Amino acid sequence: MKAPKAVGKVILVLLVILLAATLVSLWGTNRGSVRMLDMMREPMIYLAALLGTIALFMARARKWIALGLAAGVIAINLWRIWPYTFLASTQVPLPEEVDGMSCARVLSFNVLQPNDRYAETASLIQRVDPDILLLMETNEKWMAELEPVLSGYGYRLDRPLENKYGMAFATRLEVDRAEMIANTSSNTPTLYATLRMGDGARFELIGLHPRPPLPGESTAKRDANIARAGARTPDALSNVLAIGDFNDVPWSRTTQKFAQEGKFSDPRAGRGSFATFPADYALVGWPLDQIFVRDGVKVEELAIGDDVGSDHLPLIARVCVDPQSRDADLERVHAPKRPEPRAQAEPQGGAGHNDLIGGVSGSQDGSGVPQ
Repeated sequence: MKAPKAVGKVILVLLVILLAATLVSLWGTNRGSVRMLDMMREPMIYLAALLGTIALFMARARKWIALGLAAGVIAINLWRIWPYTFLASTQVPLPEEVDGMSCARVLSFNVLQPNDRYAETASLIQRVDPDILLLMETNEKWMAELEPVLSGYGYRLDRPLENKYGMAFATRLEVDRAEMIANTSSNTPTLYATLRMGDGARFELIGLHPRPPLPGESTAKRDANIARAGARTPDALSNVLAIGDFNDVPWSRTTQKFAQEGKFSDPRAGRGSFATFPADYALVGWPLDQIFVRDGVKVEELAIGDDVGSDHLPLIARVCVDPQSRDADLERVHAPKRPEPRAQAEPQGGAGHNDLIGGVSGSQDGSGVPQ
């Protein structure tokens, strides 16, 4: 008899803690420890449901208290993530009508710098065969190991770093411009690239991998910089695709502000969260890897790839761009002359806001080494 009572008490304590954490998460603060709770909303829902179910059999006289606590946890967190449930309205059709449009396959993947399963990532790239590839947490070792598969791309811009914020971009599309700048925090590259399809349809690509909110730190500057990263693009095109490991979830205030200020739509809304982290437990995980589109950029396919050794799962999409959109350049009026590739600029000391991290032109010959 004592064991069930003890279990019942433990369940009540855990549910009280969950409810307290849920209520604290609603606090409009920039404290990193509070902001991190946004990432735990789905796991808290699942845990509260599990504890509530056990309480039906183990809590006995206190089962209604336990069920009330569980219901509170579930209701508040479900309210916060509601746009990413199957019951919510969608923001964009999927698949979208893409007849007459040029399309490109996209792979966005955080490789996990300490991960040494290089061959599996190389195999993933070969299987997906993306036209647009964004890799994060790449260092010199990763670039060397992936060189055989990356050498087939006509354009590359690489910024290997040892701080887990390295970035590599490769594409088969024509590139009007590409650069990596540190506009979220020091030595954390953000990619901006203006790409064009074969039919003249143009769009801008944002590749983002900011630092996460951390206990004991304010997120105010980080949040403002992330929002600004989506609102301003070098060529100010209306067609934009934003991808990357945001180290944040789509329902957080920061990511929502990024989407609102940049006027982005999310193809995942109304279809589930498409969780990518942690890779081993993605069914009860959360979506750190994002995809947003604007105006003439359409999404035909969206999927989460298989586990290949990272703590993230890869995000895979097929996007199409309307050649009749206002950013189209069928006559190549805005096409730059063949750019002269130049070396990547090393930041002097810590890179500040909008400091150059990568060369504007990168590599056009597939070698990965700016000429």
